[in-house]
Amino acid sequence: MKSNGPVLRVFEARTKPNCREKLLQNFATTSAHVVRGEPGNRGYFFGRCVHEDQNTVIFVSVWKDLAAVQDRFGDDWQVSYLPEGYDELIDDCSLRHIDLSQGWHVAGL
Repeated sequence: MKSNGPVLRVFEARTKPNCREKLLQNFATTSAHVVRGEPGNRGYFFGRCVHEDQNTVIFVSVWKDLAAVQDRFGDDWQVSYLPEGYDELIDDCSLRHIDLSQGWHVAGL
């Protein structure tokens, strides 16, 4: 993947039963710490599925470009980075990188 524009790093997880809120708490502290203040990071956000019976959560970070992602996460930039303790909260997870160079507009946030 080659990208000269902004890139979203999208981490999606299905949590183990009764672990969703704990993982969201970890997103607010540990995951935020992983990206906040890093060169090339433009921000982050996270949330849960709107259906209460689903244990799906996401953590999304916004990066200046793909090179910034690669600089932060190194050779394993395409692999989910799971801080200590995350494995015990997660059943399954995935990671995607979304190229925003074709269109990027944020209004009213």
